[in-house]
Amino acid sequence: MKVKLRHYLKKSLQVFLCVAIIIHFTIKDAFYISGLVFYGTPLPMIMLGLLFLLLFIKASARKYYTVLVLLLTVIWVSRSYTYSPDVDTGNSLEIVLWNAYRIRNFEDAFLVSKSTPDVMVLIECDEYDYQKIKEKHKNYHFELTEKSVGIFSKTPIKIHSKVKTKDHVVVVHFSTKNTHFYAIDVSSDLRHFRKPMLESIISEVKTEDKTIILGDFNTPFESLYFKKFKKNYQHAFTEKGNGFRETWFWNIPLLSLDHIWVSKDVEILKTEKNTTWKSDHSMLKMYLKKEAEKK
Repeated sequence: MKVKLRHYLKKSLQVFLCVAIIIHFTIKDAFYISGLVFYGTPLPMIMLGLLFLLLFIKASARKYYTVLVLLLTVIWVSRSYTYSPDVDTGNSLEIVLWNAYRIRNFEDAFLVSKSTPDVMVLIECDEYDYQKIKEKHKNYHFELTEKSVGIFSKTPIKIHSKVKTKDHVVVVHFSTKNTHFYAIDVSSDLRHFRKPMLESIISEVKTEDKTIILGDFNTPFESLYFKKFKKNYQHAFTEKGNGFRETWFWNIPLLSLDHIWVSKDVEILKTEKNTTWKSDHSMLKMYLKKEAEKK
């Protein structure tokens, strides 16, 4: 009985991993069902599954699985790992993005950032001690929306709109430093198809120049539905990052769910990823050339 169960589990895992690999390199999240498999089995998980199978397959077949794992590793690293030469950021505009995990606030974000940035956007920001924090940093500017999107800026903030679309996406449009920002929080509920969610974000963007779209998209960079973003904007980490692009989960580079998209008239100098145990998401810190704040 145990032998049959083991054989059944091995075959089931082999079939599932084969389907996952095919979906990953072909249709991705084109359909709702394929999207569930695509999001749930990033390449590191597929590689881990193949390594686990080594315990159950014949010795003669292990070399083929090993070669496949090595090939997938090369593909993953070449896609996800980015290197950019170090540059001087002493006179730059510093933008920070972080999913605060519902239990972290601005003070936690300042500690993780190890700096007081020019602009900071917190998704799932906790309101704990919000008034005390404002008093402590009374020379600066804060906004905390009812959708738990927190905004900090060294210069005055103008809120243009706060929208929760019918596709379960929160979009907060604000401006500061003569730049337009769209803070995004896409629902993590997998019952919602990502295509209309990402399309609803594009429909809410009303500006073209000096525009930054940033937030927790709960959608990996490899998604088919980032096509318009990739065409019209720079992806901050892909352009000027160092290390693995993935920002989730708990410092393990599984999925790149947090993104900063920048209009092409703005020059990105550098993008950093700060790992932390204060949230299951890593923090992104982007430095822009100061001309971005000129009219």
